[in-house]
Amino acid sequence: MNARYPFTAVVGMDDLRLALLLNAVSPAVGGVLVRGEKGTAKSTAVRALAELLPPVPVVAGCRFSCDPASPDPGCPDGPHDTAPAAERPARMVELPVGASEDRLVGALDFEKALAEGVKAFEPGLLAAAHRGILYVDEVNLLSDHLIDHLLDAAAMGSSHVEREGVSVRHAARFLLVGTMNPEEGELRPQLLDRFGLTVEVAASREPAQRVEVVRRRLAFEDDPAAFAARWADEESALRARIVAARERLPQVVLGDAALLQIAATCAAFEVDGMRADIVMARTATALAAWADRTEVDSQDVRQAALLALPHRRRRNPFDAPGLDEDKLDETLERFKGEEPQGDPDDEPEPDGPGDGGPDGGPGGGVPPQGEGPDTVPDAPADGAGPEAPGPGAPGAPAADSPASAPEPAARDTGAGSDAGSDAGSGSGSGERAAVAAAEPFRTKVLSVPGLGEGAAGRRSRARTEQGRTTGSVRPRGALTKLHLTATVRAAAPHQRARGRSGPGLVLRRDDLRQATREGREGNLVLFAVDASGSMAARRRMSAVKGAVLSLLLDAYQRRDKVGLVTFRGRDAALALPPTSSVDAAAARLEQLPTGGRTPLSAGLLKAHDVLRIERLRDPSRRPLLVVVTDGRATGGGADPVALAAHAARLHAAEGIASVVVDCETGPVRLGLARELARELGGTAVTLEELRADAIAGLVRDVQAARPARAGHSGQTAHTTRRAA
Repeated sequence: MNARYPFTAVVGMDDLRLALLLNAVSPAVGGVLVRGEKGTAKSTAVRALAELLPPVPVVAGCRFSCDPASPDPGCPDGPHDTAPAAERPARMVELPVGASEDRLVGALDFEKALAEGVKAFEPGLLAAAHRGILYVDEVNLLSDHLIDHLLDAAAMGSSHVEREGVSVRHAARFLLVGTMNPEEGELRPQLLDRFGLTVEVAASREPAQRVEVVRRRLAFEDDPAAFAARWADEESALRARIVAARERLPQVVLGDAALLQIAATCAAFEVDGMRADIVMARTATALAAWADRTEVDSQDVRQAALLALPHRRRRNPFDAPGLDEDKLDETLERFKGEEPQGDPDDEPEPDGPGDGGPDGGPGGGVPPQGEGPDTVPDAPADGAGPEAPGPGAPGAPAADSPASAPEPAARDTGAGSDAGSDAGSGSGSGERAAVAAAEPFRTKVLSVPGLGEGAAGRRSRARTEQGRTTGSVRPRGALTKLHLTATVRAAAPHQRARGRSGPGLVLRRDDLRQATREGREGNLVLFAVDASGSMAARRRMSAVKGAVLSLLLDAYQRRDKVGLVTFRGRDAALALPPTSSVDAAAARLEQLPTGGRTPLSAGLLKAHDVLRIERLRDPSRRPLLVVVTDGRATGGGADPVALAAHAARLHAAEGIASVVVDCETGPVRLGLARELARELGGTAVTLEELRADAIAGLVRDVQAARPARAGHSGQTAHTTRRAA
């Protein structure tokens, strides 16, 4: 077995290591979500944690790791009345992003169940992770149906497998640990709330610390066994400290004063539900046990808030996680030493002023939890390293604050407003500073027509593993979704010939039928946004950005990938390659300047090139092109209008579903955007019509006017009235 990188050899990452250790002390805390850029030792630290956990007593021979002190009465391998006890190391089970449903929850042998009436169940990863760690790398990329099973198991502490009337239940209580890179997309809110703690990590900007990281990693790769042996004493000491803290945990007292501070903090930050209060209480108790104390104090509550609340304060996917530490200190100071009142009507007024300042703790950082064997010798001791949580941590996107004074708003004067402003490299001498987006709104549903086979999502119709049953086919490979009626119908005519004599059916492999199901898929939504001078009037560009932001929010809710192409001046640029991170797209959109001519053909050609490359990478994900423009073409060649029409016909010839968001305003409209939509074989909607509550029309379908390639024929976007 290959040696794992020692937990105590991880340089820095104090908050990450503390959060993992608190879960080792008290698994009831509920797991850890580790957010951070790539290459920051997220996975390394999580995998190293398993080596520190104490052995687990189990019933010998039980595939579901029942506790011999209290075996599960419903265990499929039970009963365990006389089974001997055994010990095994704590497990860390990894859930791959591309795992199947049967790999996660387990698989039933349908042939045995139908022919012999026997429940032949093969346990999945949830059973293997029982009483251990379930680790999901890139958890934000996990499929929706797998997330649903994780949510059910995390909520009930058990897993239920139901297949055509055959049911199996087993215990599944585990420590859920996930890592993610926010650049690749955000996590579904329901699963986000299931993680007890969250930690933001970033690579150190201190040269000395980076040198130490490289030195240790190279030493480990040269001789893993020798490197692990060098850290064996520190690992043993830390393992003993975890065991001692676990034994001390039941003795820790969570007083009424600390409990009031917890409740007041959760109320002050307006977190949803009561799970945050419970997690904070458990975390503060674990912190006290870890620090060798038997009573929770204010510093424990503060540290618990910094770990348990940031991810619970997000209201939409564009909000950055974080916590206002000044507000936290003010709340803790205000309720310091107070006892909860018996009468609920005597609660303190939430709008009253605080009566104190900082409580004397370290300003702006995470309070230290005392020195221990897990301290890294070369880590900075000033507490201001890159691991400090909150919105000000290194690597967090800074707010846009243009230094130049805002220019006067340009008048929307028609087709000639962008002429003569594309000198130089194409950015245009008439460039205007970025303007803020208008308030987002609920949009109509834009969907790709036809039946796809892409990744599970919520936008367009597709053949999926989840959804309503629409028919049956002969299985290719292992049977996963049995169509019971079709199977019985296929086997029934042959029962006499096969000599059936008992109650069970005599089945052959050829009798089994796989259910075909129809659900929804996620699409690639590529935005091509006109940022030329004709769009530069501040009121118009603000409305356009608000519309695109609304569509991005809709894409987030429907599990789409998104990309952003912008065109202005003399050329077009790929502002954001296709990604699952809609908040990254929102950030690029917010910073988008305007000005210059309108190279509409360049924008369409750039979009065509992006979609061509993405089709090679992910051929099953169907694209939806959303062109946001007023339809004017004033740059890109001698005849920009003809060039734009030719570029549009390239998309139509390949059957790419498209929508043109017509941004033209004013009493006199040229209708150029609608002409562009006709060339694309798509649909045109105005900014007003894009709103879900704008008009009474239910469905608009415009069939593609040109032949489409096989498998994508007639892919014109549907616009439906259902709210996002």
